[in-house]
Amino acid sequence: MTVKEQLIENAKRGKVLAHKCTSCGLLHLSTVYFCQKCGSKGFEDAILDGTGSVATYTIITVAPAGFEKYTPYAFVVLQLDNTNLRISGFMAGIATPADLPVGTRAKITGFDERGIIIEKQ
Repeated sequence: MTVKEQLIENAKRGKVLAHKCTSCGLLHLSTVYFCQKCGSKGFEDAILDGTGSVATYTIITVAPAGFEKYTPYAFVVLQLDNTNLRISGFMAGIATPADLPVGTRAKITGFDERGIIIEKQ
């Protein structure tokens, strides 16, 4: 199974596939090829809970082709709990900033044609 397939399967279960450097222990998203801290290319898989808080987001009201039926929605950057990692995804039904204050607790709940799906907790 490819890294992309593993990432998708974990997201469908509300998890995040991360890589932990075998030299220094720094966590990375699974899309990196060398450690940002020590330069090592050695990693081991780490499966993280896909929970955290909204770090930032952009509300989409005029969607790109193929996504019109989902508007309005937010493209969210989620700060994962107990890590230095952030992951982005799609949150439905967000029309105004009042709908999603920064810091809102959220979790990954799936993956579909939109990408990673994030919902409020």
